[in-house]
Amino acid sequence: MEITILKAKFHQACVTHSELEYDGSCAIDGALLDKAGIHEYEQIDIYNITNGERFTTYAIRAEENSRIFSVNGAAAHKANPGDRVIICAYARLDESEVTSFKPTLIYLDEENNIKRIKDHIPVQAA
Repeated sequence: MEITILKAKFHQACVTHSELEYDGSCAIDGALLDKAGIHEYEQIDIYNITNGERFTTYAIRAEENSRIFSVNGAAAHKANPGDRVIICAYARLDESEVTSFKPTLIYLDEENNIKRIKDHIPVQAA
């Protein structure tokens, strides 16, 4: 059996551009894509913390070290510059691989600089 599991995420990325008249996608700083292990044209889900929108698109490579997160095409209706978003990529793993797999979780500051990288989400007590 295969299971879909979180592969990588950018937590609290700040949208830098919103380009309606552009082929649909999300342009992400190429160095950050590499750090997360997300490939160009890979499907991603975007969860907009600012307005609650949730949508699926694909990643394209923006200039290295530019800190760009540009939401393009029809998705530009769902995110504006300055919005904070969570961007996730998922992988399908065989059930036997799940217990040993660790995701790449990249936490960003308001200027899209890396604050920390983790491989798990700590459970908080209620």
